[in-house]
Amino acid sequence: MTKKRETSPPTPDAKDAPTVKAPPLAQAGVPICYVVDEEPSIRHFLSLVLHGAGVDTIEFADGAAMRKAARESKSAPLLVFHDVSLESTDAIESILVLAKRGFHGAVQLMSNRGGAVLDHVKNVGMQNKLNMMAVLKKPFETDAVMKILHELKLGLPPPMATRLDLQEALDKKWIEFWYQPKIDLRRKRLAGAEAYARARHPENGIVLPAAFLPGATEPTMLKLSELVLVNALNAAANFAKLGVHLALSINMPIDALAKLPMADLIKAHRPPGDKWPGLLIDVPEDQIVANLAAATDLAKSLEPLNVRIAIDGFGHGHPALAQLGEMPFAEIKLGRAFVADCGTDKVNAPLCKTAIDLAHNFGRLAVAMGIEKAADVMALLSMGCDYGQGFLLGQPMPEERFATLVRQRSGALDHNPTAGVAQPA
Repeated sequence: MTKKRETSPPTPDAKDAPTVKAPPLAQAGVPICYVVDEEPSIRHFLSLVLHGAGVDTIEFADGAAMRKAARESKSAPLLVFHDVSLESTDAIESILVLAKRGFHGAVQLMSNRGGAVLDHVKNVGMQNKLNMMAVLKKPFETDAVMKILHELKLGLPPPMATRLDLQEALDKKWIEFWYQPKIDLRRKRLAGAEAYARARHPENGIVLPAAFLPGATEPTMLKLSELVLVNALNAAANFAKLGVHLALSINMPIDALAKLPMADLIKAHRPPGDKWPGLLIDVPEDQIVANLAAATDLAKSLEPLNVRIAIDGFGHGHPALAQLGEMPFAEIKLGRAFVADCGTDKVNAPLCKTAIDLAHNFGRLAVAMGIEKAADVMALLSMGCDYGQGFLLGQPMPEERFATLVRQRSGALDHNPTAGVAQPA
C-alpha cells in the first residue's frame, strides 16, 4: 500500500433530494446531530463533515419535520444545526419546542443573513435557557464546523503522534481501513470512496499512516496491500447489501500489484452479481512513468477482472503520458500540491487545466485531491474537473460510519452504469 497524504461536501448548491427521516442508524454512544436546512447540499455537506468527525446526523428539510421528530423521539440530539431563512418564525418555533422538551444540547444557527433578525432568534433561545452558539454565517467551510465540535468536545479524539512497527500492527490486528468520500463535483453527488489505513492502538488510540508506513519492509507492505484489497472488496459487498454499488479506490505500489495473485483474490472476495462497478487501484505517478510498459500491461491484464489503475499524484509525468497512443489508466488524480490555490495560483491553475484536458482527451476522468477551499472547487469546476476529494468534501471515516452515511443516502441512490458509480438523486 502506497503512503499518501489524505484528502477529504461539495460547496453548498445542489438539487433537492428527499429529506432523510430518522432511521435506526445511531450506534450506541455515538453523538447525534440534527441538521435543518432547506438546501440539500448544506445538509449533505454537514453530514459528510460530521460523520467524518464521529457524529451521526439526521437531516430535515424544515423545522416542522425536525420538531415532529423531537416530539416523538425518546432521545435528544447533542447538537442542532438550524438554518434561519427569510421567515425566522420556523427557527423560533423549533427553539421553543426544544426548550419545552428541556433540551440540554447546543443550538447552532446558520444563515446568509445578518442583523436584527438573527439577533432576535438567538435571544429567544437564550431567554429560554438554551445553549446558543455564535451564529454561523454562510458560506462556511469544514474548519468552521470542526471548531464547533472541538468547542463542544464532540466527535472522535485526534489521532496520536507516535511510532508503530507495521509488522506488529498487522500481527496484532490493529490495522483497519477508513473511507473518504469521492464527490462528483458537477452533480454534487457521492461518486465513490477511497480506503486509507489506520492503526487502532490499545493505548494510543487511532494512529495515522505516517506513524507506521515509513521504514516498512517490502514483504510487510505486500501484506498490507493484500489486506486493503480484501477489505475494500468486502466493504463493497457490504455497501451492496444496502443497495448501493460504489466504486472504491485503494493505494498500492506497482511492485505489490505485480506480485499479488489478483485474479484469485478478486474472485474470492468481490461482491456477487453484475452491479459491482469494480475497483480502482491508485499507483503513484512516478512509479507508472518509471515502469510505463509494465504498468500498461498490468492495467490491460486487470481490465477483465473489473479492476482499473488510476495515476495518483499526477503532476510531473505529463510529457511521458501525453505521448501514449492510448490511455490504459482510468483516472488521472491531480496531486494536492497542484490543487491547492488552483483558483488563484498562476502556476498551479494552468497545470491543473492541462492535466484535466489530458484526461479528457483520452476519454478518462480527472480527480482533484486535497481540496480544502471552496474557491478551489469553483476553479476546478470551471476547468471541467470531474471528481474531487479533500477535507472540504468529507473526511476519512471508519467503514461502519461510512456505511451509516451511505444508508442515509440509499433511499435516493441510483446506479449509473455509464459512470460505474452509485449516485444520490
